[in-house]
Amino acid sequence: MVKNPVFKGLCTAIVTPFGEHGVDYDRLRKNIDFQFENGCSAILVCGTTGENATLTSNEYEEVMRFCIRENNGRMKLIAGVGSNNTETALKNAETAKFMGADAILMVTPYYNKTTQKGLIEHFTYVADRVDIPMILYNVPSRTGIGIKAETYKELSQHPNINGVKEASGDLSLAAKTRSLCGNDLYIWSGNDDNTVPLMSLGALGVISVASNIVPGAVAKLCELCLAGDFSQATELYGKYSDLFSALFIETNPIPIKTAMKLMDLDSGIMRLPLTKMSEDNLATLRSVMRDTGLNV
Repeated sequence: MVKNPVFKGLCTAIVTPFGEHGVDYDRLRKNIDFQFENGCSAILVCGTTGENATLTSNEYEEVMRFCIRENNGRMKLIAGVGSNNTETALKNAETAKFMGADAILMVTPYYNKTTQKGLIEHFTYVADRVDIPMILYNVPSRTGIGIKAETYKELSQHPNINGVKEASGDLSLAAKTRSLCGNDLYIWSGNDDNTVPLMSLGALGVISVASNIVPGAVAKLCELCLAGDFSQATELYGKYSDLFSALFIETNPIPIKTAMKLMDLDSGIMRLPLTKMSEDNLATLRSVMRDTGLNV
């Protein structure tokens, strides 16, 4: 069984621009074009950064349809389909497949959580029923449950399970997973600040938040790592490391939407329960962005 990675390099987890009365599709179109023009290999639609938890089922379908049409094959398009309801995740996966997504991203089930056995059955249930490459999403800081390396090994044997967005921050887990799974399960960094170390362990790129505002820099970082030039990659990372941290000074996507507004890449409002950034954190974010060389 030979699996080809869904993408290499940069995938941007794009924001969903909201207005007072729904999704702002003009802004969304501009965001997609901005990513393509700045070297992005793939975009993730309706992920955490896209505030998927606040989308109605109709909005989810409309956003997916719009993004697939506007992207028009220029970049790989990955659809966020995760849910703590396995049947809901399946329905979302079926929608993404029907509309023409290239792959799906499926997070571990949150709140009700599960065992490692439950994780295997949860992901396999969807992978068995929708013939589309699946990227697992491991982010225990948000879901309360993590995937173990041995679980990755078992899931990697499924032909439709292509890889993982690894956002645990656990480099030992990534190294063990890479050793156990090889190219049966590709790895992408799920945190901008882990991109260089994870790619040194064999990850193929990053699914990035920061690239909503600095796509060219993150794309270059991935390019250097893929070429094996970790010295220059580390130097470039040093320029942006404070920015990567500041973009998580509050719950994602509050900081990135705020940063986009500061750069005239206005991404609209946040939906409750997310709110505007505090004034103290706004001052910190603005200062870091200026120190990074961004015009704010």
